[in-house]
Amino acid sequence: MNRSEYKDFYDKVGKLNGWDFSKLRTTSEGEQWDFLQEVTLRCNTSNLLLDIGTGGGEALISIAGAALLLVGIDRSEGMIESATENLKKSNKGNIRFLQMEAEDIAFPMSFFNVVSCRHSEFYANEISKVLANDGIFLTQQVSEGDKLNIKQAFGRGQGFGTNDGILKEKYLTELAEAGFTDIQSFEYDASQYFQTYEDLVFFLKFTPVIPSFGQTDYDFEILQKFIEANQTEKGIKTNTKRFMIMARK
Repeated sequence: MNRSEYKDFYDKVGKLNGWDFSKLRTTSEGEQWDFLQEVTLRCNTSNLLLDIGTGGGEALISIAGAALLLVGIDRSEGMIESATENLKKSNKGNIRFLQMEAEDIAFPMSFFNVVSCRHSEFYANEISKVLANDGIFLTQQVSEGDKLNIKQAFGRGQGFGTNDGILKEKYLTELAEAGFTDIQSFEYDASQYFQTYEDLVFFLKFTPVIPSFGQTDYDFEILQKFIEANQTEKGIKTNTKRFMIMARK
């Protein structure tokens, strides 16, 4: 899936579902942090927080009390439409959602105290521009080895065939070059269990893990064989591999 195809996919998902996976019935073993908690721990109630790639805004709305003002940006019109609707339902008055490209963040210099980015592309120089001195940037990203057994079953997938760790090293290098200091990285590879066939289908339909999933009947044949091979008492087993980077300006 190239960048243009991903943009079209992401915008379509935004209009249909936002970035809401609360309906999924899954359990995990081995996760080492909660990213939203890590963000809130580094905020205080007088801070301004920017969230890059905010999706349908569900995550940002859930931490509305962490900062004075929270701004979520996303390149997708569909995602911002969903985020705006979710915000109306929440009655939170200190959150704004704007359609904006991560590679051209249109805010004043040094405007934000904290910048977060979860599972979305970012540009270190743009973050440095809008982050205040001594401000902190946090990102969680999907590692290339995420959902590895699913990708192996389908013979394709997000990051499939790419050496694990390349994306993390790219971002670490870019942050250092942009002048960030105290750059720390963490990672985990946790077990994840989908409770039912329907849960896994929902996940594959609304994420880019397997590009174009479900467009042929053969995909469902592969999926059935995958489930038979990976069914456990806890559910259908796969893995969740993530890395997190924290850096100070």
